[in-house]
Amino acid sequence: MDANEILDYCLAKKGVTETFPFDNETLVMKVGTKMFLLMALEKQPLGINVKTDPEWSAELREQYPQITGAYHMNKTHWNSVSVDGLKRDLIFKMIDQSYELVFNSLTKKDQSTINNL
Repeated sequence: MDANEILDYCLAKKGVTETFPFDNETLVMKVGTKMFLLMALEKQPLGINVKTDPEWSAELREQYPQITGAYHMNKTHWNSVSVDGLKRDLIFKMIDQSYELVFNSLTKKDQSTINNL
């Protein structure tokens, strides 16, 4: 899996924008005004940070050495994921959950605006 596949998958979701608020190498995907995925474009192997339900985070970290608490983020809610060796479906499932968790944290007005796009 490469960065373009992840980017395309994220951009296919409603209300998603791509930004570079930190530097020219860290792509941040947002739904509304809140980030749900970070991706270091120059880092190899490719890695992403995603928001995950805390219980599922614990399970994922136990099962996969590629998944750890996200650096510089709330490790209870955010995971760093090295995509090498992980199944595409699992990566997409983590992205989906991250999007949903962040989308659900938006105001009802913002959710409605995005749903009507």
